Amino acid sequence: MSLNAIMNTASTGLTAAQTQLRVVSDNVSNVNTPGYVRKIGDQVSLTSQGMGAGVEVARIRLATDRFLQAASLNAGAEAARQGVRHELYDRIQSLFGDPGGTSGFFSQVDSVFSAFAASAEDPTSSPRRQDALFRTQALFDEAARIDGQIRAVREDADGRIQSAVEKANSLLQQIEGLNLEIARATVINGDASGAETAQSALIGQLAELVDVRVTTRAVGGVSIRTGAGTLLAGEGAATLGYTRAGTVTGETAFNEIWVTEPGGQKRPLLDSVVSGEIKGLVELRDIEAPATSERLAELVAHVADELNRAHNANSSVPAPASLTGRNVGQAFETAIAGFTGQTTVAVTNAAGVVQARADIVFSGATMTVNGAAATPATFLTVLNAQLGGAATASFVDGKLTIAAGGGNGVAVADDPASPSSKAGRGFSHYFGLNDLISTDRPAFYETGMTAASSHGFTAGETLSFRFVGESGSKLRDIQVTVPAGGTVGDLITALNDTATGVGRYGSFALAADGSLSFTGYGSPAPTMSVLEDTTVQVPSGVSLTELFGIGGGVRASRADGFSIRTDIRQSPAKLALAQLNLSAAVGASALSIGDGRGALLLADAGERSANFAPAGDSSGGLISVSRYAAELSGEIGGKAVAARNRSDTAAALATEASARQTAYEGVNLDEELVLMTTYQQAFNASARLIQAAKDMYDTLLGMI
Repeated sequence: MSLNAIMNTASTGLTAAQTQLRVVSDNVSNVNTPGYVRKIGDQVSLTSQGMGAGVEVARIRLATDRFLQAASLNAGAEAARQGVRHELYDRIQSLFGDPGGTSGFFSQVDSVFSAFAASAEDPTSSPRRQDALFRTQALFDEAARIDGQIRAVREDADGRIQSAVEKANSLLQQIEGLNLEIARATVINGDASGAETAQSALIGQLAELVDVRVTTRAVGGVSIRTGAGTLLAGEGAATLGYTRAGTVTGETAFNEIWVTEPGGQKRPLLDSVVSGEIKGLVELRDIEAPATSERLAELVAHVADELNRAHNANSSVPAPASLTGRNVGQAFETAIAGFTGQTTVAVTNAAGVVQARADIVFSGATMTVNGAAATPATFLTVLNAQLGGAATASFVDGKLTIAAGGGNGVAVADDPASPSSKAGRGFSHYFGLNDLISTDRPAFYETGMTAASSHGFTAGETLSFRFVGESGSKLRDIQVTVPAGGTVGDLITALNDTATGVGRYGSFALAADGSLSFTGYGSPAPTMSVLEDTTVQVPSGVSLTELFGIGGGVRASRADGFSIRTDIRQSPAKLALAQLNLSAAVGASALSIGDGRGALLLADAGERSANFAPAGDSSGGLISVSRYAAELSGEIGGKAVAARNRSDTAAALATEASARQTAYEGVNLDEELVLMTTYQQAFNASARLIQAAKDMYDTLLGMI
């Protein structure tokens, strides 16, 4: 070997040792820097004509392990998803208060029925009446407040989704910018470790928003895809797009989250991600919060309905001068058809003495009033004739009104042996003639209509549905047109059409009680919501969605619409706590001031079995209001605990994965000390070799 070769070998060793010492120095100085990844200098041998020619540091890289990195990113994404779900659901759970306390929402349900029980002990006590009414109104006010706050949580989640999308776009731009910097350094064999460390930190932040898969590019830098393979970075930065909905209501249809790949391909983001903060926010906004709203609305609606059932069986003393029902969402001929059993409309004076009465016997499409035959088309005429002018019945804008004259009042009661019934409700209850609780929209959807009933909507009116898949991304929007046929059967056929209706995603079916339900196809079935409804029923003015309660949104929106009837709230004496004596003939007393039997009915309303519709995670069924409230209380508490446990578990896994990654990628001072000693000795050896070559040069020159 020539002296020049020896000198070159020593010089490369000296340079390599200096580079390695700088790497070690950087590692030691960043031993406590969060997120810092240890550097490694890859040292290789040099050869010339088959002979050793020294060493060089080919590149400086980070001490990363792709398996540990993937585990850490996945665990971080799941921790972010479960963390945000727990945070927001905990806010929802706190709205209901302590389930075991005396001031929580569910304890207020029991206090309402207890207050009516106290009124039964002294029906003439004004303070007890006022207390019962106060507790009842407080319950519905609290339900409205909770429902509003749940919507606020959903609105907050929606806003945070938009913020997360904007943050993800910024991170992708920065990651792609660092890709270019790393690629340039790779081409010239430069040190790109600083850019790689910064990029690694950015990828960690991105993974908290959406789950990602990271692969190293041959040219330097990384390629990033979602778990399902959608390209986010590596060939340019993808762009996420989302527009928040603004003010959120129970019927809000949220916009799609889109991702536009670097090549221009536009895809729904939710089809590509299974974890991350955005996924958790969408699940809370679109699944968990609406489910709680639906359960709350179903409970409150049945509290109101059962109180109304009892109140319609009662009468105040003296009886009210008129009874005006709720909007039944149907033409009168349709609404009155289908009743069975018997009921009585009585006109009484201020002392409770019967002035006139009409005994009604229903038998499907036919009926009699005091023995006089009537049909749905002639019922009001016959009823007015039998009341002989003492009272007048009319039907306007979907509401039945019976008004007495001459300072008298009106009371309605069913025959105890054969009570009137349609879709599970008596005559007065079905029309809401003496409701205690009023609402500004249909509150129950057992219409009693059949496939042959006239639906009352105008042909050509439309309503639009949206179907969403399991991931939360939109499958399709479908607009359905009201057909020319005027029956409910015609309407259902149009809804279920596979070409112009929803028949490819599920089917609507009419139950025996007149309720309309939708069953989706597939497992899991797609979720259906109503985007727009332009239908108007004649003469009631309600929409098809409101009439049948189509979609979870319209059902959830019921929770904030209940209140005590205005005249009763202003005058507690009008609270109906007595019952009409059906055995009293005209001229006999049928109502008495001290009668508290009606108050007992109101007190027992919470224990009466009611038919709850499916809502949220509940399949519904025949259950009492009090039991349903207890189950809902337990479910909300259980979900909050489960969300916390999932969050804690995911956070623990993320911590463990991060710790293992840090243990591998972090700086170990003992190891760095060994490396520093090694490279110092290598540096010294190279320096001594240079000195030896110099001495040999000097000796040779001196010999000449």
